[in-house]
Amino acid sequence: MIRRIGFQGLIGWLAFAGCLAVSGWPAFSSTTSNDRLAITQNDAHLQPPTEAEMRARTLKVIANQHRDDAALDQFERMEKVYERTAGANPRILEDKTYRIVPIGPGTFKILLKEDGKPVDRNDYRHGLQQWVDALELALKPDDPRLKAAIEKYQKRQRDRADLVDATNDAFTRQWVGSEIVDGHTCDVVQLEPNPQFHPRTIFQDALTHARVKIWVDHASDQIVRGEAHITRDISFGAGIFGKLYRGGVFSMEQAEVAPGIWLPVRRQYDYSGRKFLFPFEEHQLIEDTHYIRLGIPNQILPMVKSEIATGKPVFGDP
Repeated sequence: MIRRIGFQGLIGWLAFAGCLAVSGWPAFSSTTSNDRLAITQNDAHLQPPTEAEMRARTLKVIANQHRDDAALDQFERMEKVYERTAGANPRILEDKTYRIVPIGPGTFKILLKEDGKPVDRNDYRHGLQQWVDALELALKPDDPRLKAAIEKYQKRQRDRADLVDATNDAFTRQWVGSEIVDGHTCDVVQLEPNPQFHPRTIFQDALTHARVKIWVDHASDQIVRGEAHITRDISFGAGIFGKLYRGGVFSMEQAEVAPGIWLPVRRQYDYSGRKFLFPFEEHQLIEDTHYIRLGIPNQILPMVKSEIATGKPVFGDP
């Protein structure tokens, strides 16, 4: 789907945290409420950084994001996805809660709830068995299925890392003040497309279509919040396959889920566009909670088998 293709690039830059920053709806706002985002520059007591300090901290933020990305697939988490259309009579496209679990090269989704109702226990048990199958495959280095999965996974990781690194050149940066966000004293940085940047991929090109603001924790150089506004239409296949229209807003929030590791806890997307000749407008909210670091497949496998055998989740009732 075109909107999913667009997300890979667009989410990229909010989720990254490079020089900035990598990502939803009826009455959800793209701005942070007063009790979440408060305090002025004078209250935060931060001084404008020099250009050299900005460059140095940019590299730290990028390095932190690479480390966070590498750690993500060792964590289990709960993920709630809510998506709806727009208009006077919005239609719910998705209302599901998943258990996202590591499988070695990547993660696997086990459906927990749909439309607020728990899934059938047999269906859930089937999901656990699929998790076991994936973990056992990850322990067979000569299996061609594993080799193909690892190749795809590594390519995705390289593409993402390249996109994170590209943010260093894709934007110009300006320190605009400081604020307190969720108890963190943050530097607020405005990112504008760099006219000297020459994108090498369609995803890097998406960076040139947005203005981004990020809130960087002053103590850790980690992204606490990011918000991007699409300033120009983004075309797919020279506009033949469709477009994402200007005016879309993409935001994300991160939290420290383990010492030194910051991962997304809330991502929101409000956008409109056209797929071929058909216009659409949709809104999506993704919330991630209950991060637990499980480790690598040979560490996880016995825990999952125990859960299947006893019927009792290792880390409590999901």
